[in-house]
Amino acid sequence: MKAKDISGQAPGGKRTKLADVLPLDTPYVIQIFPIYACNFKCGYCIFSSDKARHGFISDEVIMDFELYKKCIDDIARFPEQVKVLRFVGIGEPLLHKRIAEMVAYANSRNVARTIELLTNASLLTPAISDALIGAGLSRLVVSLQGTSAEKYRSVCGTSVDFEGLLGNLRYFFHKKGNTQVYIKIIDCALEGKEDEQRFRELFGDVCDTLAVEHAVPIHSGVDYEKVLKSKEEPVTQFGLPVTDVKICPQPFFTLQINPDGKVVPCYSFEYPGIMGDCHDQSVSEIWKGKKFQEFRRSMLEGTRNMGTICAGCNIIKYRLFPEDVLNDAAERLKKFYSC
Repeated sequence: MKAKDISGQAPGGKRTKLADVLPLDTPYVIQIFPIYACNFKCGYCIFSSDKARHGFISDEVIMDFELYKKCIDDIARFPEQVKVLRFVGIGEPLLHKRIAEMVAYANSRNVARTIELLTNASLLTPAISDALIGAGLSRLVVSLQGTSAEKYRSVCGTSVDFEGLLGNLRYFFHKKGNTQVYIKIIDCALEGKEDEQRFRELFGDVCDTLAVEHAVPIHSGVDYEKVLKSKEEPVTQFGLPVTDVKICPQPFFTLQINPDGKVVPCYSFEYPGIMGDCHDQSVSEIWKGKKFQEFRRSMLEGTRNMGTICAGCNIIKYRLFPEDVLNDAAERLKKFYSC
């Protein structure tokens, strides 16, 4: 196996201690949510539940390309480059017909150090691979759902040409140029240690890094009793110990732009608030705006004081990295978020 196994580590590498660098004039991460649709219905994901249980996600299914360009032009006005511009969200980015153009436009405006796309790769073809690589994609993150076509049907309720999927990933890796490839698989898609070894043998030579991640209970509409592996001690998605989260760090370093142009302060599917609308404001105005600042200031009082959505959210609990803990810095930081 040529790939480096990064199971149990932060996929993006070494992290900065967040409390030491706040407040940020430029967000570290901006997520672009290009399309609210998926061709899979994985048992641990919101798409496995009835749409009526999803709650409000977006007024639009597909992000308009002209709105997207405006957002990228706005991002280019930040004082520094964004560390990561990530194409992800609640859905499969490759379903957006202009996804390669989106990557190319962001690259042409030099808005981020890393342009990343998260995909299930079932729609990846040589033509799409060539387009993404040519567009300047920095990193392709592939989320697998099994090591066979049979397991795919079990996990995500979809028939997949498994050998074709592997062949398309092999093509991408062969043609990748400077693009890094990270392939991960969720533990509930594996059948024990032998299957885990099969995952490494099958995909260890078609990526730069790989990992086994953990299914975690982060969506309120999903029955996790059916999908979670039994664990003596709960762990995060990345295999780290679960700790109590008093302050959610996400609003302090990231934002997400939804298909309808609305900006949310975190990756939760149940939004604690809409921070702004990119149709009417620039991304930087929203980032520095009164509503976002007040939200951060309130967050420094603790998630339990933020209302039912934040108080009951499991997203950050199961995705927290030690470098992002703000508990001991809260009092010192409050002065930076007073409006």
